Amino acid sequence: MSDSVFETLGGETGVRALVDRFYDLMDMDERFAGIRAMHPVNLDSSRDKLFWFLCGWLGGPDHYQSRFGHPRLRARHLPFPIGVSERDQWLLCMAEAMRDQGIEGELFDRLLEAFHGTADWMRNRPG
Repeated sequence: MSDSVFETLGGETGVRALVDRFYDLMDMDERFAGIRAMHPVNLDSSRDKLFWFLCGWLGGPDHYQSRFGHPRLRARHLPFPIGVSERDQWLLCMAEAMRDQGIEGELFDRLLEAFHGTADWMRNRPG
């Protein structure tokens, strides 16, 4: 991702809005119950960590790395059973959050493709 993606999304304010919408959807929509169950009851820490990570991943400030070091995403997610169903729930939730934030067209497609690559790489069980 380039700096322009971070800026196009509205910088930190836009990324925070996207993350908040993502977790709001996850918390209230039964379609995402499988991935919601992997999270703590209080989602504040999860919201912050995804926000910090996405800021850097999208080309903005590296908040996550300055706090925790290298993301090591796969290693950090190994304790959670992630298969195709969980990957697809995460992607659908993020796609809906992006739509709700007005992300569309080529940017939507680019982000969803990038999210898919990362989410698929996180799978640690078949099916």
